[in-house]
Amino acid sequence: MVCAWLPGALGLFLRSKLYPWLLGRVGRNVVFGQNVVLRHPHKIRIGDDVVIDDNCCLDAKGADNRGISIGNGVFIGRNTILSCKNGDIEIDDRANIGFNCEIFSGGHVRLGKRTLVAAYTYVVGGDHLHDRTDRPVLEQGRVAQGIEVDDNVWLGAHVVISDGARVGRDAIIGAGGVVRGEIPPWCVAAGVPARVIRTRRDDTKSSPS
Repeated sequence: MVCAWLPGALGLFLRSKLYPWLLGRVGRNVVFGQNVVLRHPHKIRIGDDVVIDDNCCLDAKGADNRGISIGNGVFIGRNTILSCKNGDIEIDDRANIGFNCEIFSGGHVRLGKRTLVAAYTYVVGGDHLHDRTDRPVLEQGRVAQGIEVDDNVWLGAHVVISDGARVGRDAIIGAGGVVRGEIPPWCVAAGVPARVIRTRRDDTKSSPS
């Protein structure tokens, strides 16, 4: 980790040669930016032609989870956090994650192929229990249903995907939307909570969800 802060071509070269020794698997042509933090790196697997930009954090912690799996051709923008809490994160081929995003998993979170995730998006695959009023929420444990974001989805800036949500393939979630439950394939949804406002296919009609 001595080379984590090194700028320029020298830093990129050293990280490309040294970081693979830490990780569970690393493909060809993987770029690690400055100050990338790797926690529990033996449970992090990275495909070919991946870019992990400056100041990202990949944390695969957990007692019995598989950790973080990143497919081929993925871009992860600077300051983005992938964080497991005994869960798994799966990012499929050619997904593009913007700056300052967070993906958290207490169970299983998947971003499909060619998913486009705009800046400041939060994918939160877990929740706090809050049934009791005699104890703080922090002390009541967690639950995780998981999140599935299918192929070709576009998540606009500042979107929140809540635990248990399912977003169908080729759907679009407008900026600032909060997704709970299911958004069908090929639909455009927006709002808090996000509701379907139209379909991207001419041969079907949209209906509020």
